[in-house]
Amino acid sequence: MKNRPIGVFDSGIGGLTVAHALREALPNESLMYLGDTAHLPYGDKSDDAIRSFSLRITKFLLEKGAKAIVIACNSASSHAFDAVRELVPDEIPVFNVIDPVVESLRGLEKGIVGVIGTSATIRSHMYRSKITLANPALIVSELPTPLLAHMIEEGFFTRSVSQAVISEYLNDPALDGIDHLILACTHYPLIQDQIQSHFQKEVKILNSAELVALEVKEVLEKKNLLTNSGESNYQFFVTDFTESFDKSADHFFQGRVELEEVKLWKE
Repeated sequence: MKNRPIGVFDSGIGGLTVAHALREALPNESLMYLGDTAHLPYGDKSDDAIRSFSLRITKFLLEKGAKAIVIACNSASSHAFDAVRELVPDEIPVFNVIDPVVESLRGLEKGIVGVIGTSATIRSHMYRSKITLANPALIVSELPTPLLAHMIEEGFFTRSVSQAVISEYLNDPALDGIDHLILACTHYPLIQDQIQSHFQKEVKILNSAELVALEVKEVLEKKNLLTNSGESNYQFFVTDFTESFDKSADHFFQGRVELEEVKLWKE
């Protein structure tokens, strides 16, 4: 089981930032990534739909031999984590992108934490409830920023138009006075520098991809599940092949990505 791959999934391309962080933290581990491009973005979908998609994808990754499941999507982490955990055998660890971020805030004495993410993630209030439970001294202010994921998916994150959209969101009164900002969408690490520049380093940016990778490493070590093969392999699956995904995938993963289409959804 040690030499099986880590299974990672997202609604589309954003979770490749998590896959990249996993590769950096665990260079000897093999990864299987599935982007549900047939249904992206999950942020616009109903809670029931997100759970249904997540369970089918998890079954696929388990059938492919995954030794761990990483839900690299905030919307799916918010609405499907419990269902996925129930489906997966006990010996296989399941990770979401919310809990490691919440845990990193546990020791703070006080402060205001901003959360930006998709409509589905913010609608769940999962960050607010978990942070408040872990550290009642913190004030949490959430703001849906749905256009950012679409903008990044379409490749606009390197253009001037992106800064206008970013600034419009970050100037919202909901983020006034924040000390920390959670990037509650796995697309957002690609615009982290622009977000940090907006706040002029007065706000600490929390990148869930990096925190999740460290959590995965720690748990696999504790469970004695780290590979001993020394040969890493990366597989990338999509549920609907698109040219735009293919063009952007290398940039998100920061390495060469060869996509394989799998038809999980029968007509």
